[in-house]
Amino acid sequence: MPRCTWAISEPNLTYHDEEWGVPVHDDRKLFEFLILEGAQAGLSWTTILNKRTNYRKAFDGFRAE
Repeated sequence: MPRCTWAISEPNLTYHDEEWGVPVHDDRKLFEFLILEGAQAGLSWTTILNKRTNYRKAFDGFRAE
């Protein structure tokens, strides 16, 4: 599979192969990406992906209720 130049190691490889460019229609998943993108400002995406589990815990599984 051809990959983008930034997908050279984990967790970027898995993210690239399983999530990058895949349309999202689930509200919880969209909210997750909104939070993660906001948190990414000034940080590398690798840092955010490495802390993704902690973000899920902190934001109650990204339930926006």
